[in-house]
Amino acid sequence: MLEQAELKEKMKPIKMIVLDVDGVMTNGSVILNKTDEYKFFSALDGHGIRMLVRNGIRVAIITGRRSCAVERRASELGVEPEDLYQDAKLKLPCFKELLARRGLSKEQVAFMGDDVVDLPPMRHSGLAVAAPDAVDEVLEYADYVTRRAGGNGAVRELGDMILKAQGKWEHEMKRYMEDPE
Repeated sequence: MLEQAELKEKMKPIKMIVLDVDGVMTNGSVILNKTDEYKFFSALDGHGIRMLVRNGIRVAIITGRRSCAVERRASELGVEPEDLYQDAKLKLPCFKELLARRGLSKEQVAFMGDDVVDLPPMRHSGLAVAAPDAVDEVLEYADYVTRRAGGNGAVRELGDMILKAQGKWEHEMKRYMEDPE
């Protein structure tokens, strides 16, 4: 893991955060019945993603499963449809295609994951982030491990840190702290 000053420097150029879903945006549980799949998303993460998007930081999703719930959640949060990759058994090709299409260098992108399938894009990103309940190999590689668990505010924690490192936090907080007229 990086020292605080080095971590802040790596966060300054970030223009996009790429997220895994199960274990990052959710606690990793997948509930299935005969026809549907259920996932539990954090409202904290959702609001954090909205704040990122509002401040010009794109959010993309690369997940190994396909789920209508993920598609709906991404749409609700302002993730562009072309920045959502589902059923991505190999995540690195999707990650590279995303960066090329958006014209981003790896230093401008953070990737947050929790399992070994996330290591390839983590290794090719400027900032590799893991949820604390990630597998050991991911924890060992991560530049930063969130205090909050996946599906319980981990994405929000990362987003808030990036907004603060980029000097955007105070401006964002004004919308919540000023008295309405």
